[in-house]
Amino acid sequence: MNTDAKNIIDSEYSDIMQQSYIDYAMSVIISRAIPDIRDGLKPVQRRTLYDMGELGLRADRPYRKCARIVGDTMGKYHPHGDSSIYESLVVMAQDFKKGKTLVDGHGNFGSIEGDGAAAMRYTEARLEPITEEAFLKDLDKNTVDFVPNFDETEKEPEVLPVKIPNFLVNGSEGIAVGMATSAPTHNLKEVVEAEKAYINDPDITTEGLMHYMKGPDFPTGGIITNASDLPVIYETGAGKIKVRGRVVEEKGKNGHKLLVITEIPYTMIGAGIGKFMSDVIDLVESRKTTDIVDISNQSSKEGIRIVIECKRDADLENLKNLLYTKTKLEDTFGVNMLAVHDGRPETMGLRAIFSAHTAFLYDLNTRKYTNLLEKEQEKSEIQEGLIKATDLIDLIIETLRGSKDRAMAMKCLTTGDTKGIRFKSKVSEKEAGGFNFTEKQAAAILDMRLSKLIGLELEALLKEHDETLKSIARYKNLLEKPSAMKKEICKDLDEIASKYGRERLTEITDAVTAVFTEKPIEEMDVYFVMDRFGYARTIDTATFERNKEAIEGDDATFKSVFLTKNTGRVGIFTNTGMLHIIRVLDLPLTKLRDKGIPIDNLSKFDSTKENFVYIDDLDSIVKSRLLFVSRKAMMKIVDGSEFDVATKRTVAATSLSGGDELFKIKAYDEENDRQILLQTEGGFFIRFAMTEIPEKKKGAVGVRGMKLAGDDRIEEMYFMNFADERVIEYKGKEMPLTHVKLSKRDGKGTKVRV
Repeated sequence: MNTDAKNIIDSEYSDIMQQSYIDYAMSVIISRAIPDIRDGLKPVQRRTLYDMGELGLRADRPYRKCARIVGDTMGKYHPHGDSSIYESLVVMAQDFKKGKTLVDGHGNFGSIEGDGAAAMRYTEARLEPITEEAFLKDLDKNTVDFVPNFDETEKEPEVLPVKIPNFLVNGSEGIAVGMATSAPTHNLKEVVEAEKAYINDPDITTEGLMHYMKGPDFPTGGIITNASDLPVIYETGAGKIKVRGRVVEEKGKNGHKLLVITEIPYTMIGAGIGKFMSDVIDLVESRKTTDIVDISNQSSKEGIRIVIECKRDADLENLKNLLYTKTKLEDTFGVNMLAVHDGRPETMGLRAIFSAHTAFLYDLNTRKYTNLLEKEQEKSEIQEGLIKATDLIDLIIETLRGSKDRAMAMKCLTTGDTKGIRFKSKVSEKEAGGFNFTEKQAAAILDMRLSKLIGLELEALLKEHDETLKSIARYKNLLEKPSAMKKEICKDLDEIASKYGRERLTEITDAVTAVFTEKPIEEMDVYFVMDRFGYARTIDTATFERNKEAIEGDDATFKSVFLTKNTGRVGIFTNTGMLHIIRVLDLPLTKLRDKGIPIDNLSKFDSTKENFVYIDDLDSIVKSRLLFVSRKAMMKIVDGSEFDVATKRTVAATSLSGGDELFKIKAYDEENDRQILLQTEGGFFIRFAMTEIPEKKKGAVGVRGMKLAGDDRIEEMYFMNFADERVIEYKGKEMPLTHVKLSKRDGKGTKVRV
């Protein structure tokens, strides 16, 4: 019992949870979502590229099914599901997302318009030449450390020996726990020039580096409009970049003008193009502009081409500004250059990025040339032994023929021990006693073919040895002289840039902030028309007059019709006690039979939970006094001026007690509405004077108009004058309202039986 007690660990639960969450967060940051600053790759990208290299999928080899690549990567290195591996593989092959594609995809790898890639069983891939040369080339030269894979059955590189600052060239996007990275892509040539500048002058400023690397270079082109903000962004590693699409003007048919979008902001990739076109259509439907006639997406493999057809007299400059301000044609790219540096996540400025990668390059090259030097020295040792052996070949042959086994011959060649070896003469035995080859030389001699004794072979051996000595001298020079190593690194960078670099696509400038000047709207009378399905629109007065009988007739499908101004607003009261306000300009001006737009789309009205109670022009509402009646017979009169809200689109119109809902609202007519009669579902009626209903604020519940029994509710209400002999139909029979005795408010009412 005491032994068990010693094994119990007493700990605070919150401390364990905190530590476990921190461990989980760091695992996501380091092992999944954030790239390493040295090679600019996330683990899944690094493992996929390494596996492709192991599979021999070089640029000059046939393509291999992506399913094979994904399966091999998942089985050996990345056991986190095939979808993440395939997704990273696809992105590395998309030239509209990466500054330099690292994978050569064959098949459907998606499109800039948001189409997804085909399933991995259909697509094929292999490495790009730049990936071979700049990412995987020196893995066999002990340039990086290898670590065990997840089940310790394989070895994988801790980092790839990437020769370029890939974090800048290809950018990165990733969301971890509590942090995210978002680095833009850059031009390979410019990045290389900037890194060389840093190598030659480690004290260079951010502005000095930006002399070579102007700013982001997105694969989609576009225009960066806040160049003056870039120095601060590159100094701190965070900020916002404003990107515009490129718009050119062309002439269309029939004298129409065309605005053609040839480049889009990087942030518009994918669904953003469809959203942009939808937003332009909304601008036309909401009459923000009347200059646009048509829009079409004519993009193809040759590039982006979105054509907006405009009227002959359209102000194209003002229209461009409208697109910049109201659509994603001008957007913001949030920069947060977060990467794993020395095992920790760190937001890095430009100098810090180049410092980290330059240190990595020096480490790579030091390890590379140390490894090459060792191999060349070993090679030189063997060559020297073979050259020496050619001069003593007869004696060596005699020694070998006289030896009983390989071990005896090896011992003689390395130490001169002739014991047990039969020689033709004492002279030979004495000379053999002077052998002092190294073990490697002796092994090479024993493995040497007789063809090596041919004269030309000997000359080639001597020449090869001279080349080996030159290589040794070169490698020693690189390792011993920092200036030589610096020159070598810059040379490698230049070779990659000249081979794989391209000209800049993104323009960088300080553009004037886009300001759209809205044309003054010509005020006119229109009719608001809404059908019983909640679809609303406006029609002009001429159309209304021609179709007045069809619109206002008993059989009409229109639930609400009233005159308003096209610049006005409409107030919609619902049974939940809410007032939704919509602008008339947001409604389409249509022909009578055209379908309108659902009220749900223009406001927070929810047709699944709310019903219309009262709809009218907001100016008319503000000028009137409204009678509110709830299902539980709560009543009040509210001055319409309380609903004159300038900015809000949804406000509470009244307060309701639990389980109650708004039944009806009526504009109160003091001349004609002298009395009110309430009818309940249970058949009770009460009639009293309107003067008994007090005026209250919109936030008040009101007063009770009638005492209801049980679950009884108000079903109908009628208004009458003092001498009004109004007759209603109740349960199939006519009933004069005067048959209900005039009483006081808040009575039980009279039960009417027919």
